[in-house]
Amino acid sequence: MDESEQDPRRLTSTSSSSSSTTSVHVTALDGLVNVNSLFTIAVFVGLSLTTPGQHSLENRAPCDAGIDVAKKLLVFEVVSFSFFLFSSLVAQGLKLAINLLNSKDVDEAIRAHINLKVLRLGMMGSAVGSVMGCLFLMLSMVNVIEIRLGMLSCGSKSAVHSVTALVLLVSSALFFYISTAVYAFLH
Repeated sequence: MDESEQDPRRLTSTSSSSSSTTSVHVTALDGLVNVNSLFTIAVFVGLSLTTPGQHSLENRAPCDAGIDVAKKLLVFEVVSFSFFLFSSLVAQGLKLAINLLNSKDVDEAIRAHINLKVLRLGMMGSAVGSVMGCLFLMLSMVNVIEIRLGMLSCGSKSAVHSVTALVLLVSSALFFYISTAVYAFLH
């Protein structure tokens, strides 16, 4: 009896002898889809803020965002939504493939024979889609801050502090996410 027959949770590749756990992949893909769903809600909240002629809370005319900021917000929101949708659809496709392949072998419900290279490439593509979606969502949130709190160029302290916190926290979180994804991909 070989190693993959001893543990029914193992995923065996049709192109190589390496194996990994199917349920872990499905759980990771579920998590990615759930996070993308939360970010998509943020996209629609941002879209609701694209009303032209809105005055900032700074109460100075030079601090009010122009129509160009509202247009950039809309573009960044649509691009962000597109990346999140791409990421979610790739993840859902991989989950569907794993589940359909699992249903063929009724004796071993947790084991699926799938090409690990395709699985890893799909998971990496889904992760890249999420990262790009987060970057464009961050850019759109900068526009939301400028619309609501005042333009950064006019020196609005509230806007500068908000954007600084946003960029620092999101950038550090993305760095951590990318680092762990690359580490997992290489090992």
